[in-house]
Amino acid sequence: MGDLLWPTYDGPGDLAAIEAVPLADRGLPGTTYELLVRAASLWPERVALSVMPDGERWEQPSERTFAQLLADVHRYANLFHALGVRRTDGVALLAPNCDELITATLAAQLAGIAAPINSGLSGEHIAELMRRSGARVLVAAGPELAPEVWDHARACAREAGIGTLLALRPTGVGASEEKPFPIRGLQVAYLSARAAEQPYDRFVGEPPSGNDLAALFHTGGTTGAPKLAAHTHANEVSDAWMIAAIGVLDTESVAFAALPLFHVNALVVTLLAPLFKGHRAVWAGPLGYRDTKLFANFWKVVERYRISFMSGVPTIYAALTDRSVDADISSLRFALVGASPLPTAVRERFESATGVPLMEGYGLTEATCASARSFVDCPVPGSVGQRLPYQQVKTIALNADGEWVDLPTGEAGVLAIGGPTVFPGYVVDRGPGGPVLDGLGKLRDGWLDTGDLARVDAEGFVHLVGRAKDLIIRGGHNIDPAVIETVLLEHPAVTAAQAVGRPDMHAGEVPVAFVTLAPDSSTTTEELCAWATANVFEQAAAPKTVTVLDALPLTHVGKPFKPALRAEATRVAVTEALRDLPTVTGVRGVVEEGTVVAVVGLARGADETTATDVLNRFAITWRLELS
Repeated sequence: MGDLLWPTYDGPGDLAAIEAVPLADRGLPGTTYELLVRAASLWPERVALSVMPDGERWEQPSERTFAQLLADVHRYANLFHALGVRRTDGVALLAPNCDELITATLAAQLAGIAAPINSGLSGEHIAELMRRSGARVLVAAGPELAPEVWDHARACAREAGIGTLLALRPTGVGASEEKPFPIRGLQVAYLSARAAEQPYDRFVGEPPSGNDLAALFHTGGTTGAPKLAAHTHANEVSDAWMIAAIGVLDTESVAFAALPLFHVNALVVTLLAPLFKGHRAVWAGPLGYRDTKLFANFWKVVERYRISFMSGVPTIYAALTDRSVDADISSLRFALVGASPLPTAVRERFESATGVPLMEGYGLTEATCASARSFVDCPVPGSVGQRLPYQQVKTIALNADGEWVDLPTGEAGVLAIGGPTVFPGYVVDRGPGGPVLDGLGKLRDGWLDTGDLARVDAEGFVHLVGRAKDLIIRGGHNIDPAVIETVLLEHPAVTAAQAVGRPDMHAGEVPVAFVTLAPDSSTTTEELCAWATANVFEQAAAPKTVTVLDALPLTHVGKPFKPALRAEATRVAVTEALRDLPTVTGVRGVVEEGTVVAVVGLARGADETTATDVLNRFAITWRLELS
């Protein structure tokens, strides 16, 4: 089974040979639980997890072997089972990363369905996601780990009608028999203390099958609460295997993890994929990449743990470039980057400063996580990578009847993905059999409409050319513009509102808004910004600027035309970035075949180098014009 499980996967030419063997014949574990059992059987004494308490105490991790991790997952899952969690019930998880959260996430998938939630969302939306997930139990950061999250959790649990609240303790703090502060109407306990009395050698309930739901991940992209995308065990296992199969990873590789576990990348890339080959995973503390002490010691962390690969968003690598390499980082083979477009300058500066190649990828929650990856030794400029094995990609267009029409290879259109990682749908309700799923127009005959505009070449490399959807991606975080627009429209002076992403060198994009006002209104843009900041459900969505227009741009049939607003936002961002260059004669933002282009005018004979260096720090399409 070894050869079948691990085919040669070193370059784009290997794809055909890999797919000559059906995926069903490769011997993948059926569920994430079976994946963990396999790892504990093959490498029982090998360290599976090294979890730092925080960036300052990076040399004092809490460590567990694969056998110990399986035993703890059994204890936690058996506790959930004792509390009434069954196969179609949710276990809500509301906490920053810590040692116990990793165990709780795997255990929730064993006993029921894991429902990780971003604690930065509003209380109203957290409670709604808990209700929709069918959560019987809420696992949340305790008062010592994150007091503000604990306060949030207590209120949300009551609002969602959850009866049991289990608190997580900080990494490195031993189990305690003491009870958290009592809360009327809630059964409250420390998770580790309650789980200690449970069997560790087996799961007492019915284990899941591959088609059972494993997790529910919320996504940005709705005017109400975020959508809740369902993943099956087969979805997660197959995607994790596709990542683990990357040829440069061997059984001695060490992964570094710092993205939050409510994000699919953290679960699939840095938790599940390492289980396939027995990789040790080194986890940052609760602040993850936001921990300034972690950044101060980052290259020493790489040397100390012999990190082989890491995963992050472009903003992380831009920040690491500014940290001088003060340690031996020869173990770091590559760094995965995704979630938002990678500016050319970020790639060049990081690779030049560190000697570590960036491996770009593409994916989305509705396709589990990753769907394309680049190759360190075979760069394809302008591409986010080749489709992963057994995932199919094509571009489509909608005809007059609303039907999908497949486009020829190389022709730009809406990117569609098919294969084993495509999710079964969004949770729209709960019925007697558990979550009720609906594709909400994104699924057709097993294919997923990604909402991204792309072209696909003959080798399966994906070249993104824009976004059909309007999501604003700020530092890898998806923001639905409708959330901003709805809040602004609630202001009595606002008659229309549109939000778009403005290019940003550090965050990729930041949200900005454009509005029209009622006649004779004296409302200022500063007041509108303050209004939006006070009322959006998460601060990442607060617009950086609000611009008042006489009228918002429309298409010829009267629909909002956001590309024109994105073009204006791009013009403003580029103008600001180039303001100190006297040779710049002007900046225009234009829309060409659906793509926003920054057109920068330069005085004839001017040196183009400086302007080019600045423009490459944005993830935008641009060109220079001599005047």
